Formats: sequence, structure tokens, C-alpha cells
Amino acid sequence: MTKGGMESVELFTTEGKGRGLKAQKEFLAGDVIFAEPAYAAVVFDSLTHVICHTCFKRQERLHRCGQCKFAHYCDRTCQRAAWLNHKNECSAIKRHGKAPTENIRLAARILWKMEREGSGLSEGCLVAIEELQNHVDSFGEEEKKELRADVESFLEFWPPQCQQFGMQLISHIFGVISCNGFTLSDQRGLQAVGVGIFPNLCQANHDCWPNCTVVFNNGKIELRALNKISPGDELTVSYVDFLSLSEERRKQLKKQYYFDCTCEHCKKQLKDDLMLAVKDSPTPSADTVKEVIQLSKDTLEKINKARMEGHYHEVVKLCRDCLKKQEPVLGDTNIYLLRILSIASEVLSYLQMFEEAADYAKRMVDGYLKIYHPNNAQLGMAVMRAGVTHWHAGLIEAGHGLICKAYAILLITHGPSHPITKDLEVMRVQTEMELRMFQQNEFMYYKMREAALKNQKIQVMPEPSNETTPSLFHKKE
Repeated sequence: MTKGGMESVELFTTEGKGRGLKAQKEFLAGDVIFAEPAYAAVVFDSLTHVICHTCFKRQERLHRCGQCKFAHYCDRTCQRAAWLNHKNECSAIKRHGKAPTENIRLAARILWKMEREGSGLSEGCLVAIEELQNHVDSFGEEEKKELRADVESFLEFWPPQCQQFGMQLISHIFGVISCNGFTLSDQRGLQAVGVGIFPNLCQANHDCWPNCTVVFNNGKIELRALNKISPGDELTVSYVDFLSLSEERRKQLKKQYYFDCTCEHCKKQLKDDLMLAVKDSPTPSADTVKEVIQLSKDTLEKINKARMEGHYHEVVKLCRDCLKKQEPVLGDTNIYLLRILSIASEVLSYLQMFEEAADYAKRMVDGYLKIYHPNNAQLGMAVMRAGVTHWHAGLIEAGHGLICKAYAILLITHGPSHPITKDLEVMRVQTEMELRMFQQNEFMYYKMREAALKNQKIQVMPEPSNETTPSLFHKKE
């Protein structure tokens, strides 16, 4: 079964896992299997005034809709492109007096589209919205309560002159948003800025070690191959970050997506030994290991609190103290050590303490390379961050090497046209030029670097956030 733009994939049904997607032809690493525009999408409540409601790009100055005073756009082009989807929303917001929450806005946009186009298959969709999974039957008491509150708010917002839909369909739509809402990120892929429904992407099943990745690029999501895929192979994506023990990933998947993961990596607990590694000479006692892991968990909680309050020097102190306790006990790939190294390198870079940050970033990347799939997007972003940190620290050889490595990964996971890959290409060319200068005359290189830094303050790293890389599906923890 194929539809517009979806010729290279086939929808199939499998026992135990329900529907899935199969490749109809061969793909190589970095190939775009399909690109899909959102069926409907909205900007998060907290960012409605800083993110364009059409292209989801972050902009300094946005044009506001003169009618509802709620929607914001890059320019007239984005505003005109939005009108079909915003028209009903605009008058409903004026009638209601204020904009409702993101879930209500998304449900309303889905139902307005169904009102316009009728139910059944939309152009380019393999599955109708009515057929998407909603998991409402698996909801716990708290989730059912939230669902009832959402439906109630929706009914208050939905205009009386619009087509009236049954309660069952409205509840179904909220269930779909809850388990199939896809996170949209800003143009550089660094911050989650909205949520959308992509019916074709929803059909890709989960695997902790997938053969595909998903990236939001230029207003569409792209499903990209991570390695060679043969005709007939199932296309899989990962719903969670791999950097957790198999048991933790399975718990998270069960809680958020209501299924038991039976992938190879979970069944065989692959890589768990690396993530729990301890020093082997001398080998610490089980009690010592338990004590250090508990200390690490406690420290991570304290770090989160200090980060929320913007106390970054306190974060650095907590990291240094924790690392002192971890280093004699935990192995280089232990996830608790890697989590602290990641935070320490990010916060120290922000504080412009680049040399110490570079040391931690290098150790973090060395650990990640042994754990992650070689073409993992999170790995690529971490290697990029480490490369920039080394470059800022004046460690041009290591910096250029890491930036080249990150570029190779991101060419596959994000593609050459993605803004972050373009940024990385500029850095790659710049560091290559600086490296040549360094190799020709080290003394002159450092002199010129010193002069350049005096004239132009080093670019500040973005303020650390508590958010990790945006997760695939937008789901309340």
C-alpha cells in the first residue's frame, strides 16, 4: 500500500506489535525514506510569542496576528501560509476571550481539518486519523482525569457553529495526541518548541537500536536511514534515548507508550555491562559501588535544583565533588559517570572555563562512542559540543578532529541541508584553516588567537538548560 510521497514504504500488520512500516527498496545510511508535513501542529504554550506558528523557527521579532493577537509569524509569507489552519482558530480565540492550552489547540486543528476534508484517508497518509492508536483503555486514573478535563475545556472552546463531533471521537483525538504527538524542535534542533501529529511516522515501531532516525527539517519531519536497509526490512525508530539501562528503558516505554519492548538490546541486555562498568584494578566492593551510585543519584537531583535556579558555580562544585568519589570506583563507560561529565562540560563551557570543560567533554565522548550506535543523533550533537569546547580552549587539533567526526554523523542523521549541519560545515572549514596555521607556526597561531580574543569576546555558549535533546514523542513524564 503506497500513497503520495510514500512509494518507498509499505504498511504491514504484525502479530503482537500491530501495524508497522517496511522498506520497499534499498536505502543507504543518510537516505531520506520519506518527508512528511504535519497533519496538524501547534507551538508550546510557553513559546507562542517567540516561535513562528507556521515554520516553528525561533525569531527575534515576530509579526502578531492583528485579529486574535495570539498567533505570531516570521513575516507575511508565513502568515499567509498559516491562514487555512489559523482561520477557525482565530475566530474561536476571539470568541473564547483567550487561547486554550496546546493540547486543546492541537485537537481543535485536527477536527477543523477533518471538518474541511472529511474523515478517512488524507492525501499522502497511509492511515486515517480515526485509525491511529489512542491507548485510552490503558490510561491510569490520573491520565483519565486529565483526559476528562481536556475534553471539557475543548467543548468550551469549540465554536457552536462548527461541525459537532461525538465524545468518542474527541476522546480518541486526545488519546492520539497523548501517545503519538511528535516533538517539533527549533531550526537548529536544540530545543523542543511544539507538538504535531504525523500519521505516517506514527506507524514506525520502536527499537532501542533502530535502523532509522527522525529529524524535523524545513517544516517537515524526515525519516532517515541510519545504515543499509534492504527491501522488506522493517523500519524502526527509537522512542527513548539509548543511554539508560535496558530495564529503565523498558519501564519508561511501558509507562509512556504502553508496550513491553522485546528488541534484541533489551532481551539480551546488550551494553548494560558497559553502562554499569566499575574499575577493575583494584575491583571495588559491591557495597562501595552501591554507595557511589546512590551518591551520584543524589548529586544529580541537587544539580537539577541548582541549574533551575541558575546557580552554575554550585553545579560545577557538585560535579567536581561527585567525580572525585566516582573516579576510583566507576568505569569509563558507567552512565552515572557519563551523566556528571556531560553536565560538567556543558556548564563549564557556559562559564568559559574551556580547558577543564574540554577534558570532561573528551572523556564523555570516549564513553559515548562505546555505547551509542555510531550514527546516533545524540552522539553527533555531543561530539559537536565537545569539538566546539576544545576549539574554544585553543586545543585546535582535537577540536578540528571532533568537529569533523560530528559532521560525518550529522550528515547522516540530519542531512546536509539542516541548519545545524550547515553551521558545523562552517566550523569545519574555519578550524581546518586554523589547524593549518597552527601546523605552520604554533607561536604565531597563539599570538593571533590572543589578539583576536582581545578584539572580539569569545562567543558565549548557550545557557545550560535542564532539557536534554528533544525526545521523539511529546509525552508528559
